[in-house]
Amino acid sequence: MTWSLKTRTLSVERMLVMGVVNATPDSFSDGGAFLDPSGAIAHGRRLVNEGADIIDIGGESSRPGAEPVGLEEELARTIPVVERLAADGAVVSIDTTKSEVARVAIAAGAEIVNDITALSDPAMVSLCRREQPGVVLMHMRGTPRTMQADPRYDDVVEDVALFLAERAASVVEAGIDPSRICLDPGIGFGKTVDHNLALLAATARFVDLGYPVLVGASRKRFLGEILGRELPEERDAGTAGVAAVVATLGAAVFRAHNVPAVRDAALIATAIVRHG
Repeated sequence: MTWSLKTRTLSVERMLVMGVVNATPDSFSDGGAFLDPSGAIAHGRRLVNEGADIIDIGGESSRPGAEPVGLEEELARTIPVVERLAADGAVVSIDTTKSEVARVAIAAGAEIVNDITALSDPAMVSLCRREQPGVVLMHMRGTPRTMQADPRYDDVVEDVALFLAERAASVVEAGIDPSRICLDPGIGFGKTVDHNLALLAATARFVDLGYPVLVGASRKRFLGEILGRELPEERDAGTAGVAAVVATLGAAVFRAHNVPAVRDAALIATAIVRHG
């Protein structure tokens, strides 16, 4: 399977690693560490050197309870970083729900639009139809401010699979090429610990929808609850364990804070399975 982006195509024969650059003051893992563009650029370059296949740049936190960020502020946080890393040759993803941020980022060299609302804004659909970047469609129950308020599902796997299938069909009907679509079940976005575990165990179910699947479980709270680890950076070993499992279940991309740990775990797990 391959994933077509704005100007290139990525092979997902092995699971790709998407390194995270949070140009925000309040992201759950490293908020504030890379708010200055120069620090975010240096961090992105470090992730590339560590083996990241994609760099995902975001200027608005999506942690539970996060407040929205204005357009100009998000542009100021992200565009200098996108421009510099794209000029370096990195495959850049813009993590945004705003069509104007996506438009400027694509003009600056972004290859992917990673939208936690699954292109719910018609203006975002129009932009992606016109510009044809790679797109990530993610499932989220509610909004970042409300998503963890008692999330419930009839059947979390089938509910999420149905949503993703319907959103993919909708954006294809709107004119976005199916080869550019990647699906994300939205680990931690309106889900309990049990919901997250069920979704991860069902990775192959989402792969069967016919699109590359992205898993974003890095350092998330449910890992801390399972492991008894309070600090996000203490959850890297648990994150690598998740990456190893979903790599063997067919995931195409894993969004990670600690790139070497995830890359190594996925490569070893895949090698073992292929050898067997």
